[in-house]
Amino acid sequence: MKTPTPTPHPTPAELDLLRILWHLGPTDAKQVYETLRLERADASYATVLRQLQLMHGKGMLTRDESQRPQRYAPALAQEKLQTSLLKDLISKVFSGSGKALVLTALKEHVSADERWEIEKILRRNDNAKS
Repeated sequence: MKTPTPTPHPTPAELDLLRILWHLGPTDAKQVYETLRLERADASYATVLRQLQLMHGKGMLTRDESQRPQRYAPALAQEKLQTSLLKDLISKVFSGSGKALVLTALKEHVSADERWEIEKILRRNDNAKS
């Protein structure tokens, strides 16, 4: 029986590239580089290409070799990776308490509009459970 592949834990640089690929969809290294350069002027094409190749080797990306230039895409859906990383963060940083995470986030990182949306979602979830 094949063991499941563990969800990768990307570095900050890998997360930058994944975020770009989730936004753009499957694309070539040049487009990833050009998008990253808008955020970081010090980015180099060679580094971006090498990072994409390494991420492909780690199983974080798929690569379509039937086209030139080759196109890269995330191997994992954004929501799935976010959920995995958040579970890990809750476990390691907040001693398994989702409540502690939410309270910390609500202290500084949520606008009034976002707070209203969160309350609406919580009410909807409560109504669905009833």
